[in-house]
Amino acid sequence: FGKNLRGYVQGIIAAADFKINTSVLEGVNNKIKQIKRRAYGFRDDLYFFLKVKAAFHGLPR
Repeated sequence: FGKNLRGYVQGIIAAADFKINTSVLEGVNNKIKQIKRRAYGFRDDLYFFLKVKAAFHGLPR
């Protein structure tokens, strides 16, 4: 049990630090994928990150 637990320590600590539900996280990932699909062809990465920031302006960091 201890050996298995050692492999998951970082994930357990992250779950305790960032109290975000997995369904919320999946929604965020899906939204970023949609933005990425729409931004295909743009050369400027800064524009992409600005779009992501604008989409999630209300979420805590």
